[in-house]
Amino acid sequence: MNGIATLPMYDWPELRAQVDGFYAALRARVPDLPAKLIRPASEQALHALWRSPALLLGQTCWGPMHVGLQEHVHVLAQPDYSDVPGGQGIDYRSVIVMRAGALMEPPPHPGASLPQGLAGLRAAVNSPLSLSGCLALAEDAGLRDLATDALVTGSHRASIRAVAAGKADFAAIDCRSWALARAYEPMAHGLIATGWTALRPGLPFITARATPRDLRQRLSDALAETGAVSQPLSKFEEIP
Repeated sequence: MNGIATLPMYDWPELRAQVDGFYAALRARVPDLPAKLIRPASEQALHALWRSPALLLGQTCWGPMHVGLQEHVHVLAQPDYSDVPGGQGIDYRSVIVMRAGALMEPPPHPGASLPQGLAGLRAAVNSPLSLSGCLALAEDAGLRDLATDALVTGSHRASIRAVAAGKADFAAIDCRSWALARAYEPMAHGLIATGWTALRPGLPFITARATPRDLRQRLSDALAETGAVSQPLSKFEEIP
């Protein structure tokens, strides 16, 4: 079957071999998948892939899902974030990173724990449509205009670099990206985790609405066999 696949959300250069290995494990279970992943060169190209009727496997964010993407795709599964601080099963938090402040661990409750005074500071956001990088913090902190004066960076890693370089005062980074940054991004070590957003469902694996039901089921099963949590779309339809 002709189709396309892309797994861009945690595809850092240092992790390319790991992402390719994960995809190979999926393809061994579902040979219908294409031989190689597409790695889009721009956000515009990524959004086009997400909406393509040829998309067999992708991963996206709930921000774009709730402004129209959900009409084009089925949710196959949710990744498990339990292996990183701030993650709990299929749910994740964003960490608020700053150059100075009081270190804050992920709270024991599902709600947010945020630093004071964010309203007077400039944010770096990976995208105004990003749940983890913009929308979650805007909702939890009541910062409706968060993205208006923000520095839009294009990625969580770029937001970390922007804050570390003094181009912005803070950024909200999803907890897995923060864990990756602590491992691979030198500029992350000059930043402090000063708060956390509330728990929300993480980045869903998706397929096009045109994907046949049998293939959707096999993809969902393969993702579950490789560590994700299979979930029907109806479970998430009421997420704000």
